[in-house]
Amino acid sequence: MNQVAPIPTLHLFQKLDQLLIELLKSLSPDDWDMPTLSKQWTVKDIAAHLLDGNLRMLSIARDDYKGDPPLNVNSYREMVMYLNDLNTIWVLAYKRISSKILIEMLETTGREFNAYLHQLNMFEPALFPVAWAGETESQNWFHVAREYTEKWHHQQQIREAIGVQHVLMTTEFFHPCIDTFLRALPHAYRDLDTVVGALVKVEITGDGGGVWYIEKTFSGWRFVKNMAMAEPSAMVTMPTGVAWKLFTKAMTAEEAGEEIQTQGDPKLINPALTMISVMA
Repeated sequence: MNQVAPIPTLHLFQKLDQLLIELLKSLSPDDWDMPTLSKQWTVKDIAAHLLDGNLRMLSIARDDYKGDPPLNVNSYREMVMYLNDLNTIWVLAYKRISSKILIEMLETTGREFNAYLHQLNMFEPALFPVAWAGETESQNWFHVAREYTEKWHHQQQIREAIGVQHVLMTTEFFHPCIDTFLRALPHAYRDLDTVVGALVKVEITGDGGGVWYIEKTFSGWRFVKNMAMAEPSAMVTMPTGVAWKLFTKAMTAEEAGEEIQTQGDPKLINPALTMISVMA
């Protein structure tokens, strides 16, 4: 990956989990059945998926239990299909579990998950690379930040469904998430043939947003800083509420419409609008 500053997220997991538990305990029976941005999943389905994330990571990473290894997974697309199947099986099984038990399990496994993350050396190789950023080996800080984005965006899907979406849309919670998502930019542009020196600016407006620049070099695309005075070859601007949905495949650029503003060479714009920062 490009030499970029690590994103600190470890200190946020306990706070994020606590907000989730408080939210789930406040839900009515009807709230649990509300549809969400995650296509066919309800609020309860997403809560079950979050539990799966805790248990799967503890089993594989902490306890070194691999279970049945995937068969015939030889590409990124095949890995996505395999993970989607695992997710579907888990969510269907947990439809028979009460919301009370689900909350209790999320509380317990959340604490164990956080304790495990605190044991990691943030600059050692991670067990799993961040594949959506094009990495075949990642450091633990990036792996942990990726896990943070999973917990953040799934909780936000629940909050959107029941109309309390603003709690996580703050600089403290949102900026680390969007900063992690945007680490996929150089990979998203990897196949774009353009002149060396081409500069793309991506700006996310609102609390927790920011500005990111990537530049085409002889060896590929890389992040660059302190480019406020430079003239970008292309610019993409969108609000925070659009950005996280776009990069998690919950919204398309066409659906966002005029909320996304672009300027410059069209071929330098499209990768930023089609980038996906989850395994989907």
